[in-house]
Amino acid sequence: MLEGELFALLEGTADAAFTVDEEGLIRSWNSSAELLFGYPAEEVLRKSCRDVLKGRCVRSPDICAADGCGIPAFDIDVSLPSGRKIWVNVSTLVYQDARHRRRLVVHLARDVTERKLSEELARRVMDLSRQLTAVSDGAGRSAPPTVLSEQERRVLRAFSKGGNSATIARELGISLQTLRNHLHRVNQKLGTHNRLEAVMTAIERNLL
Repeated sequence: MLEGELFALLEGTADAAFTVDEEGLIRSWNSSAELLFGYPAEEVLRKSCRDVLKGRCVRSPDICAADGCGIPAFDIDVSLPSGRKIWVNVSTLVYQDARHRRRLVVHLARDVTERKLSEELARRVMDLSRQLTAVSDGAGRSAPPTVLSEQERRVLRAFSKGGNSATIARELGISLQTLRNHLHRVNQKLGTHNRLEAVMTAIERNLL
């Protein structure tokens, strides 16, 4: 595949897509990237990726480096030209141009602001639940019907911090299906119906 064919292919993707060369310069910027980041292609092409996205990458790899090998998908905090901030999830792949012996790093990005807001809301709910539990004398607190396993506790602790299923499964070294099985058993033991209710019940019963 030639560079031009690659750029044409990326133009047809729903994700925001842009490529960075070995010098850190933006070589392509599709229409979805224009919509997501708020910059037209003519404003960013041939410019330094660091200049365009300067100071906007938080808790993530350097997406402007021309070495995308082994970088997992990650989230970045982006400030748009309008001043509004959004969260974007970025995945990375490397295109090796054998003909010209050069490499391009391709970034595919999508807006995950709603997910981040949901995670933040879950964290706040958990914090409030802990505060209420701390000031309670425990009167009327029912005993747990069964004891949770240590792995089930780890799963609930991870959810209590607002993590999403994919991240938690990766951190615990288990599959998404195994994670769902753990959560299903926890709900059965606690008589709850979802992960938020399970976490709050576990906190109330001093299981975490």
